[in-house]
Amino acid sequence: MTPSSWTQGLDLPSRLFPTGLFERAFEGVELYEEDDAFVLTVDMPGFEREEISVTWDDGQLNVAAEHVDDAHDRKKTYHRSFRLPKDIEESEITASYRNGVLEVTLPIPADAPPKGTRIEVEG
Repeated sequence: MTPSSWTQGLDLPSRLFPTGLFERAFEGVELYEEDDAFVLTVDMPGFEREEISVTWDDGQLNVAAEHVDDAHDRKKTYHRSFRLPKDIEESEITASYRNGVLEVTLPIPADAPPKGTRIEVEG
């Protein structure tokens, strides 16, 4: 059975965005809140600790890395930015890199209200 022209229009998002696009955008990234801090883990195999840059700039966490493989004449780069829904104790942010996984801990002040405007979900 072939879909009618009306039902073909319902499939527009899947035709605009390749299958799995959104899943791949967050692949290897996990962000969760634990013990008054956000913890971000990013799978970054193939980089050395010295090749990774983590910066905090005006409420945005930036993760970047660059690895040059001269033997194969290749360069591998990574860059992602994250905005968090609460204020962060900027001076208390820590990062570690072990076994190809970057872990960034971003402490939340005790009195930090959530950012943004809450939107009620009706139903």
